[in-house]
Amino acid sequence: MTAPPSSERSRSTAASPIREMSLWPPPRSSRHSGRRVRLPFVLGAAALALAAVVGGVTWALWPDEEQPLVTDGIPHSYAGSWSGEMAQYDEAGELVTDWVVRLKLDEGTDRGSADLLPLDCRGSIVLTERTDDFLVFEYAETYDPENRCIDESTLTLAQQVPGTLEAEWVGTSREGTVMTSTGTLK
Repeated sequence: MTAPPSSERSRSTAASPIREMSLWPPPRSSRHSGRRVRLPFVLGAAALALAAVVGGVTWALWPDEEQPLVTDGIPHSYAGSWSGEMAQYDEAGELVTDWVVRLKLDEGTDRGSADLLPLDCRGSIVLTERTDDFLVFEYAETYDPENRCIDESTLTLAQQVPGTLEAEWVGTSREGTVMTSTGTLK
């Protein structure tokens, strides 16, 4: 076997940029792989997650100054299902509408529910203040398909005669008008 003439050798090497083949891969650079930023990123994300957990636990355990904790809950004399007609008045004392409320209050808890008929509104109530003379609840609307009810309001219940509750419901309409509803629940 004879070697190809030198002119053929120079043609074959000129067509290919590879001069020698190696069995080993070339060394890799970490300059573009992102490995250098991965550790600080992971540590930063872990620190943020830890801060979020600690902050969430602190927030959950810290009492809200606007809504004092009521530890005794709803007393036995207020517990149960109540209903009655409410008369709603605007700031000028003009009658706006009459409606019926149904309340459900569970003894020893700080929560209840309210249905407003025929307005077709429902909401939850949370006990925020309890004295010997009255209970105060914050109402938050949970259902209002026709957008007719006040989203948030305050309900005060007082028991002056056993078996009845005097109710006063105060809230501000979407237009900014303060509405007060009063009635007797049985």
